[in-house]
Amino acid sequence: MGEYLGAREGRTTQSSRERGGDRRARSTKMKGGKDTGWKPVPLDRVVRWGGALSGACDHLGGCTLRAVIAHHTDWLQAAEHIAPASVDFLYADPPFNTGSAKRTPPGAGRLGRGAVASYSDSFGSAAGFIAWLRPRVVAVVPLLKPSALVALHVDWRTSHHVRLLLDEVLGEDRFVNHLVWSYGLGGSSPRRFARKHDDILLYCLDPALYWFEAPTVPATSVRLRGKMKKSTDVLDIPSINNMAAERTGYPTQKPLALLEMLVRACCPPGGLVLDPCCGSGTTLVAAARCGRRGVGLDISEAAIRVARQRLSEGGHGTLRAE
Repeated sequence: MGEYLGAREGRTTQSSRERGGDRRARSTKMKGGKDTGWKPVPLDRVVRWGGALSGACDHLGGCTLRAVIAHHTDWLQAAEHIAPASVDFLYADPPFNTGSAKRTPPGAGRLGRGAVASYSDSFGSAAGFIAWLRPRVVAVVPLLKPSALVALHVDWRTSHHVRLLLDEVLGEDRFVNHLVWSYGLGGSSPRRFARKHDDILLYCLDPALYWFEAPTVPATSVRLRGKMKKSTDVLDIPSINNMAAERTGYPTQKPLALLEMLVRACCPPGGLVLDPCCGSGTTLVAAARCGRRGVGLDISEAAIRVARQRLSEGGHGTLRAE
């Protein structure tokens, strides 16, 4: 015991190569808020919400079945403290490089939503974004099982750049799907087709070994009405409307239905899901509801507070650092 997760007290312990690749991330507000530094938290002080964790947890991947962790730390630093070959499914919804700040909408508190958060979503260019993302993707590859799947959730601004990055890091033959999450809100313009989808790039480590269970959706044809069919690579799932009970007020929150579909399809029962940009914790809630373990990381203290609150209120036995 006594390993540290993302230990940082004013100074970083990254190697010189990582310092060069991550300079921009340290000098800018990243997803979830301003980078103000992380206090060291020994993993032997990570305990179950409301009770002690049974079993050793020297590495995050060694946590017991159905354990769900939400931890305040950076993706790159935390990778050093997750057990090698322990992750079944990596899902990451990083900043989209929109060039503008994201924040909780005004009036969210009046609707009973407790999240108050903001983050700057600008890397200057697509090249700047990839320079931030590349070392993080490289760092998590050793953590993945041979049967693991990787899903990066991006949009039109960077999807083509991210696909080339994944081709380079994982291999072109490791591509599985380019999923299109189709939703109905936003994106309208008189100068172009309405932009109403995100891109989720799905890759594997080994084409012969990766675990996958095809999700099913209600059939829409007259012949198959009332039956289920296998989902296509276009995921027709509504975004969260302003009055939805699951909405927390955290900016860019994704719908639980989307994450539950991905978790069930891409992670075996009891497997470990890693979300290194967990935001409001939707992936962690999905993992708990689907009988998987979950590790969520975020640089934002506000994000982690929201994620832990959601897990606690849902009775999912979240883990927290005391």
